[in-house]
Formats: sequence, structure tokens, C-alpha cells
Amino acid sequence: MNWLVLICAGGFEIVGVAGFERLTRRIYISGLLLGVGGFGLGLACLHYAMQSIPMAVAYGVFTGVGAVGSTALGIFFWGDSARPARLFCIALIVIAVIGLKTSY
Repeated sequence: MNWLVLICAGGFEIVGVAGFERLTRRIYISGLLLGVGGFGLGLACLHYAMQSIPMAVAYGVFTGVGAVGSTALGIFFWGDSARPARLFCIALIVIAVIGLKTSY
């Protein structure tokens, strides 16, 4: 159960990043709501998950899910670069997150 909550925490971090992106485009109300709500819920879920998952593993997975998801959003919706070197680095993050999960 805590692993599912941890994945949700990373998902909420992605929502928070999407809110920040809206703020940069001067869409203030929804950007603020998404940013504060996403990051707030993400940290609350991270706190819950850390009750049974070691801090280093939980935080590594949390930031990894957020980084990969935010990069995917940027590529698919906001025209960010999808160069092979960048995708390779994202693959390394995914491998590291899987490594943290399996080594726990």
C-alpha cells in the first residue's frame, strides 16, 4: 500500500510542476491551485509512505517519478527536446528507481 502511495506522491509532484508551468504563462489562479495542491498532496503522501519505506529509498523514488513524469509532460505537451541523450538520461533515472525499489 505504501508503495502505491509513494507513486501517487510522485504523480502529485508532476501536477505541481504543471501548476508552475501555468504560472510562468501567467495563468495565476489554476497555476497556483495546481502548484500548491500538487506539491502539498505530494509531500503528504511522501510523509505517509515514509512510515514504512526508508527515507533514502522513498525520497529517491519520489523525485525520480517526478523528474521522469515532468520531463514526459514537457516533451509531449510543451515542446521540450526529446534528443536521444536526454531520453537516455531519463532511462537511467527509471533504472535507478527500479534499483532502489528492488534493493529495499
